[in-house]
Amino acid sequence: MSALFDRLAHLFEQGHSRDVDGLLSDARFADLDRTADAAVLIAVTERETPTVLLTQRPRTMRDHPGQVAFPGGKIDHGEDPVEAALREAWEELGIEERHVRVIGTTDRYQTGTGFDITPVLATVPPDLPIRPNAREVESWFEAPLDLLMDSGRWNENEVFWKGAMRRYYEMDHEGYRIWGVTAAICINLSRRLAWFD
Repeated sequence: MSALFDRLAHLFEQGHSRDVDGLLSDARFADLDRTADAAVLIAVTERETPTVLLTQRPRTMRDHPGQVAFPGGKIDHGEDPVEAALREAWEELGIEERHVRVIGTTDRYQTGTGFDITPVLATVPPDLPIRPNAREVESWFEAPLDLLMDSGRWNENEVFWKGAMRRYYEMDHEGYRIWGVTAAICINLSRRLAWFD
C-alpha cells in the first residue's frame, strides 16, 4: 500500500461514516424524461504532490461539449459504476484496469441534463502512458489534488436556468475552465474527505 492510497482510503472511510451537509446536486433541474446512469473515475496520481487526471471533451459532443470532465460515461447494461468508470478510463485515455487501485464510490451527482453520476475514487501510478481517444477527448491534463480540494479556490456564481437560479462553481487552471458537474463533484468530495484537516 502507498501512503497516498492509505490516507485517501482512511479519509474516505471517515468521511462516509458521517453526515455531510450542503452536498451539491442539480436534481431539481433534472429532465426526468431523459435519465441515464453514468460513472466517472477520479484518478489521483501517486505523485509526491498528487494530481487528478482530467479531460476536455470535444466541442462536437452532444452532451457537455468542450467541458472539463473526469474520464467517464454511461453505465452499460450489466455493469456496476466501478466497472463502467474503469472501462471508460480505458476507452478515453488508455488507462489499463491493472494500474487503477479503487478506493470506493462516493456521492452520486444528478445533473440538470439527466445524468445520475456515480464518482469512483482511485489512485493510479504517475506518468502512465496516456493515449487519448480523439473522438472522446480533445485534450487531457493533471490538476493538483490540493487545488481541487480547497474550497477557497473555487469561485461561486449563479445563473438563471430552467426557470430558477442555479448556483455553480468554477476555477481556471492553466487555461482550462473547471466548472459545472466536475466542479460540483470535486466540492462534494472535498467535503467528504476533509483533505486539509
